[in-house]
Order: sequence, then structure tokens, then C-alpha cells
Amino acid sequence: MEKFYITTTIPYMNGRLHIGHTLEFIQADVLARFARAQQKEVFFLTGSDEHGLKIAQTAAQLGLSPKKFVDENSRLARNLKKVLNLSWDSFIRTTDKKRHWPGVFKIWQELKNSGDLYKKIYRGLYCSGCEAFVTEKDLVNGRCALHQKEPELIEEENYFFRLSVYGKTLRAKIESGEFQIFPSERANEILALIDKGLEDVSFSRPKSKLRWGIPVPDDDSQVIYVWADALSNYLSAIGYGRNEEEFEKWWPADVQVLGKDVLRFHAAIWPAMLLSAKLPLPKKLLVHGFINIEGQKISKSLGNVIYPEELVEKYGTDAVRYYFLREISPFEDGDFSDLRFKERYNADLAKGLGNFVSRITTLAASFGKIKNDFSFLELFIEQKIKSAQKNIAESLEKFEFNNALAEIWSLISLGDQYINQQKPWDQTETLAKREKTLFNLLILLNAVGVFLTPFLPQTAKIITSLFSLKSKFLKVRKVPPLFLRLK
Repeated sequence: MEKFYITTTIPYMNGRLHIGHTLEFIQADVLARFARAQQKEVFFLTGSDEHGLKIAQTAAQLGLSPKKFVDENSRLARNLKKVLNLSWDSFIRTTDKKRHWPGVFKIWQELKNSGDLYKKIYRGLYCSGCEAFVTEKDLVNGRCALHQKEPELIEEENYFFRLSVYGKTLRAKIESGEFQIFPSERANEILALIDKGLEDVSFSRPKSKLRWGIPVPDDDSQVIYVWADALSNYLSAIGYGRNEEEFEKWWPADVQVLGKDVLRFHAAIWPAMLLSAKLPLPKKLLVHGFINIEGQKISKSLGNVIYPEELVEKYGTDAVRYYFLREISPFEDGDFSDLRFKERYNADLAKGLGNFVSRITTLAASFGKIKNDFSFLELFIEQKIKSAQKNIAESLEKFEFNNALAEIWSLISLGDQYINQQKPWDQTETLAKREKTLFNLLILLNAVGVFLTPFLPQTAKIITSLFSLKSKFLKVRKVPPLFLRLK
């Protein structure tokens, strides 16, 4: 079987995950489910990033040990698997000494063997929000563009990674397509960064400043920088440093899904680490934008934080998945509002898909047994299903989830037109004609269910279980409305 290894970033466990993290999980889940449907052997990884100064400080403010603090936040993150109906195969924690730490130690040693780690006293600007050293050119009006805070001036002795020597190689791999970054605007962003000149980056912090982290091998005075530790999870989770046979089976990653705020780490620092360790680069990076709430950035200070558990309880899992895949751009910033959610839900799910399923099952159930005879199949319906299948696959290859769903909804539109034209409820028509019409509608309905499986798995399961195409006769049962209209 062809393998397919897909990862999300591992969210930082400084608090409960909000809907800003939801898009990435759902996008990766669709790709993993689609790959399984193509009979690929899939490994879908996510996890939790649990070290660093910010976590230690927040835990102290709450009167908790860092371990207890991240244990609870990681538990809440793992619960999203059920809440959002995610299909990940593994959840890695960076505090896992048996599973994660051996891989971190191994890649550290490989970077050292390549001559790319060196120790020096450094005086620079540190953004605690980013858990990263920044330069003046990274700032906007003296503040971090992401966290709107002035960085702290720090002087300390750290290990540094020679990122600066890998710019030319990275540029060549991006331009050749060996290392693909979607969308192309993000690739251009990294190429522009390379043109400015990549600078060596700090890869450790003094233990006197930070004890909550993974110790540097053979130097008890230093702790591995949280980003060097976290990025290594993509290797450690599949056996790097523990099980080389398993690691070689899965690496390189086929797709890594990430947000635009961590692009530099994943498209510059991470591939440079892999080059230094003489490992292949990931094949593709999918970079998504931010989710705003009614045009505003998600912020506790603004009081506009929404948690996925709350949305799912209110609207249902598949409705939430649908909104984030259809309404939100795969690549640009998107917006959430209750008003827009209800509009999209009512138009596409209640009136669109739900009504389509209800119309067909009601008509088919009242007719009774329908002969399973593919000589009934209209050529234009057969061709439309085949073209939809092809277009969905092509859209997902380019990570255009919204376009893939639009293709499925074009089948629903075709089905509605066909019902209205053929009028299978008309008792004056012959039984043979009505039976043929209903057969075509059931084939369309089944195709919609199959194609929806990666996107709305619960709904798709209901649709595909309504009847069996293996039976001589198709006997359809009526089902309650899949999506009740929202007021």
C-alpha cells in the first residue's frame, strides 16, 4: 500500500484550544480520510507542545506545577478528537520522555555532527509570546506584529543553529518543487526571507532562566529551545531515535498543515534542521490563515473567544466541519459569525443537502422496491458523477476544500433539477419511468454520500446506509431530517 503521512502543528498548551485551532484539525482530517478512501496506508499525527518559558510562567501564576498545567490542557486538546470527529492515528506530547525525547536527542546530535550547533553569548530581543528571539526587521513600530508587545532585551549564552548556511539550498528545493508550499504567496514570502539573508537562530536557553524543557545532551547548564524541541515531534512520533524501521516507513511527511503565524519555523528553520540531519524534506506544506470573530482577532481581552465544544453542542459536529471547510478560505484569513453560520447552514445543509435527502427517500420509500438495474442509469448523470469525482480529487490535491464541496453540491443541484423535470410523484406516469427516475436519484444520492465521507463523516454514513447497491432491489427507508432549519 502507498503510505500517506500527514501532520498538524502541535498546539502550544498555554491554554484551552479555541476555534482558531479548529480549521487546521479539520483540514488535516479531510486529507487523511480521503487518502484512506484511496486505499493508502495513513498515519495522521497531532499532539501538544508542552515546554517553554510561557507555560512555566502561566502555571506559576495559577499556582500549578507545569506538569499538572499541561496535563489538563493536553487532555482537553485530546477530547477534540471526539468533539470534531477527527481520525488522527497518534497524539504526541513533548513531555513524553519515552516516545518524544529520544528523537529530540538524536536530531540534536545530528545537527552537532554536521557542525551546525555552536555556543556563544548573545544579546538580542526576545518575544515571550512567540517564545522566540526576533530582530528589529521583524518588528512593527518596535512591537511584535503578532502579539503587539515590545520584546525584552536579553543577554545570555546559548547554543545557536547555523540556519544562515541553508538559504541557497532551501531556495533551490522550493523553486524546483521538491519542497512545495501552498499557497504560492507563502512560498514567495519564504523566498523573500531567504533573499534578505537567513540568520542563525538560538536553539537553547540557560537552565538558570528556564528549567521546564528538555536538557541539552552533555551540557546540564542548557535546555533545548522550545521550538527545536517541538519541531522534532514530526520525527519522534514515527520512531526517530527509537525505531528506525518504522521511521523510514513513514518519513518524509506527505503533507504538513500549519498556520501562517508559524510559517518561518516550518518553511525555513525546520527544513534547514532536516538538511543538517541529512533527512528528506516534507513534500508539501499547507499554510492556512487566521479565523476572526466578526472581523476581529480572537482575544480574551475582547471577550470574543469561542470554543469548538460550544459550537458543536449548539449546531452539531458536521455542521461545524462544513462551515469551516466551505465558508473559510483554505489559505486566507476567514471570519466566523453566528449570522453567517446560520445563513450557510440553512441554505446549504437544511434547504440543500437535508431537503435533497428527504425528497428522494420519501419518494423512494413510497414507491417501494426499486430494481437495481444500471441499464436505467442516464448517461448525463453517470458522466456528472465521474467528472465530480475527478474534480473533487483535483481540488483536494490543491487543498481547495471549498471547491471540492461546491462540486458535491453541484450534484445536489443536478438532482433537484432532475426531480422537478421528471416528477416521479406523478401517478399518471408509468411505473417503469418512475422506477427509472428514482433509480437515477438513488445513484446520485449514494454518490453524494460517498463523496461527503471525508468532509461530513457522520452525515455521509447515514446517507450511504440508506440502501445497499449490492442488493437486487433497492429498498429505501425514510429518515428524520438531517439538518433542522435554524431560526
